[in-house]
Amino acid sequence: MTDVVAGEHGGGDREEQVMQRIEEFRKRRPKLKDEFINSAHGAGGKASAALIDAVFLEAFRNKTLEGMSDGAVMELPSGERIAFSTDSFVVKPRRFPGGSIGHLAICGTVNDLSMMGARPQWISAAFVLEDGFSIVELREIVADMAEAAAEAGVMIVTGDTKVVNRGAADGCYITTAGVGVVPASVHLDSRSVKPGDKIIVSGKIGDHGVAVLIARGELNLEADIPSDTAPLNEMVEQLLEAAPGVRFLRDPTRGGVATVLNEMAKEAEVGVRIMEQAIPVRNVVNGACEILGIDPMYVANEGKLVAVVPPEEADAALAALRAHKYGADAAIIGEVTAEPPGIVVLQTGFGGTRIVDMLVGDPLPRIC
Repeated sequence: MTDVVAGEHGGGDREEQVMQRIEEFRKRRPKLKDEFINSAHGAGGKASAALIDAVFLEAFRNKTLEGMSDGAVMELPSGERIAFSTDSFVVKPRRFPGGSIGHLAICGTVNDLSMMGARPQWISAAFVLEDGFSIVELREIVADMAEAAAEAGVMIVTGDTKVVNRGAADGCYITTAGVGVVPASVHLDSRSVKPGDKIIVSGKIGDHGVAVLIARGELNLEADIPSDTAPLNEMVEQLLEAAPGVRFLRDPTRGGVATVLNEMAKEAEVGVRIMEQAIPVRNVVNGACEILGIDPMYVANEGKLVAVVPPEEADAALAALRAHKYGADAAIIGEVTAEPPGIVVLQTGFGGTRIVDMLVGDPLPRIC
């Protein structure tokens, strides 16, 4: 985070300086300056955005890809719309409190499809296995995938397996891709976000990233924090039924809630104001983050969503989320503003405000 605004009673010169700094901050665009890949390029923050923009988008540029969503929505000749998404999973350790790489592989793709308003239907699964990997562990991972697919109501319909030399893959990597059908009544687009819209998170943030970090045993920390890994498609359907005017959905995985809000603000060319005291986070997660020197707003989640809804539908949306087991702790954390465009501002419990930037670096590598 970058402190840019103090209290509400500064002089005119102070206010002018602050606005100038905000404008300079808003115009900054991540640029790829690295010659080699590093872990930050996979963290979902500024380095990831720079890599995608300078390498992948530059090479593959097309209208659908430029949407920069978690997947693509495409219209078939029949007029029906489908959503398509793909993701890879390299989490370490492969099993952690509340989930495993197998659960993540299914839930991650199901959730990406759901954030586009689609009803997930079919999934493919590809495995890169290291020579010497345990068949017993592979069966356990596959069983976890089957369990998650059954809960989400999706079918794993195709796949692939490759084996690499010992030491070349850290055991097991999984890539899943999914297809879902988008109902005709659903149209989610960050560009439809308007000032006055309310911002909702579906529960307490930061659980997954902290759970995985503690499970590695590299830190002298002991805390009962299970991952929030879960398929969100059923909850999203309930949300869209209760609040058909929902404008935007995103699951805050790598880069956390802060990065999602920054991406949305830039895409929609709006401002975002969030209230620090309204953000739901477990005391134990907050405490672990303080010890580690990281902010829960940047920590990955695998069973939460961020929704932007019209103000007149906010109460209905909140009630629908809280009625589902995965949304019991949902909360309105802020609203969309007209100014300053492209900037996320957090109002602290002390009455001050500060800019919440995109994630810089990779404080928690290989968490998904």
